[in-house]
Amino acid sequence: MIPPSSSAVPLLEAEGLTRAFDDGQVQALRGVDFSIQEGEFIAITGPSGCGKSTLLQLLGLLDQPTSGTLLYRGDSLPALRDPAAYRASEIGFIFQAFHLLPTFTAAENVQIPMFGTGRSLSERRERAAELLKLVGLEDRSDHFPSKLSGGERQRVAIARSLANEPALLLADEPTGNLDSKNAHLILDLIVRLQQEHGRTMVMVTHDPSIAERAGRILHMMDGKVVSDKPSPRTGS
Repeated sequence: MIPPSSSAVPLLEAEGLTRAFDDGQVQALRGVDFSIQEGEFIAITGPSGCGKSTLLQLLGLLDQPTSGTLLYRGDSLPALRDPAAYRASEIGFIFQAFHLLPTFTAAENVQIPMFGTGRSLSERRERAAELLKLVGLEDRSDHFPSKLSGGERQRVAIARSLANEPALLLADEPTGNLDSKNAHLILDLIVRLQQEHGRTMVMVTHDPSIAERAGRILHMMDGKVVSDKPSPRTGS
């Protein structure tokens, strides 16, 4: 885990961030600059192919930038010796496709990030039960993903993302695979958890109405951040 530093230091900071593919033929990111303070709720918007998900992958150390600076609490993310440890201790991921293991129960799926953390089996089970209760699924803990609705699966995924009490939550189109009713419920849950626990959240979405639930919106076009404004709900 990277030790916390002064609150004056942004949680995340990027300068001149680029990501190229196919030997430079495809420029997914073209000099991205931003700064995110601890506790902020950021939405990243823009059309398909603008670089939203690529940027999220860099923040989660699922990929490396081609050039530029990317800092977490003042330390270079690309220079970290153990990216897996950073992901396990600092980040919670919420994906559009849920990514639950089909042969694990809801409670077992929530425990997955806790493997290798030193928690005992009883501690993992207790933490999973606590988190499933937090997302309203305490009565579904022994169910396999195939027996859960789409909204319930995403709630399990949200519980899993909180397993190690991460400082940063990264959400990639978290309501994209849900019908409108479940999408609304999941978004309400995400907003409530972010506000109550004060965690930093960066959420990628193509839906302006979802983005407005965040405190600040970064809009991307052609691999660049072209707008960085407070959400209309929070004012200027």
